[in-house]
Amino acid sequence: MSGFTLESVAAALEKRGFDARVVATRDEARAIVLKAAESAQVIGIGGTESVKALGVPEALSQAGKTLIRETPCDLFLLSANALTADGRIVNVDGNGNRVAASIHGAGHVLYVIGRNKIVDGGIDEALARVKRCACPPNCRRLGKKTPCALTDTCADCDSPDRICKVTVIFDRRPTGAPTTVLLVDEDLGY
Repeated sequence: MSGFTLESVAAALEKRGFDARVVATRDEARAIVLKAAESAQVIGIGGTESVKALGVPEALSQAGKTLIRETPCDLFLLSANALTADGRIVNVDGNGNRVAASIHGAGHVLYVIGRNKIVDGGIDEALARVKRCACPPNCRRLGKKTPCALTDTCADCDSPDRICKVTVIFDRRPTGAPTTVLLVDEDLGY
């Protein structure tokens, strides 16, 4: 990390209306997510490798929770494609369901963001990180036939398989559902 600490990023998120917490490990993050899920009947999970890395979907299924990929839900779990050091969350989506659920329709939104997703610069650096670090591996994981899946380089393509169709930048927490951001001092997801 450069000119920021996880604590300074958490403070920036708090100024923007988010509840932010720094946790040392994925195990600590997992415990917080599972505690938040205890009172939720329906839990939405955006396509997130970060939450999967915690083993949360399996644990929730074993606990008998109903898992969906959209809203309405009591709790929506996701990550971010990038987070600026000054507290702006950036997500890019293909279908729009993940970003839509993070904006409206969930009783509580909970982000799990690894330190590897934080950029020291602004929105331009965050968007560059998404195209460089998030889209190519996600296209491969999803079996998409895009140039970035083959070359690891964004070609700003017109492929029908393109997963970067909707971009959402959270300058502040949306009105409505409480939103918690867990900043994990480990690399998680893409």
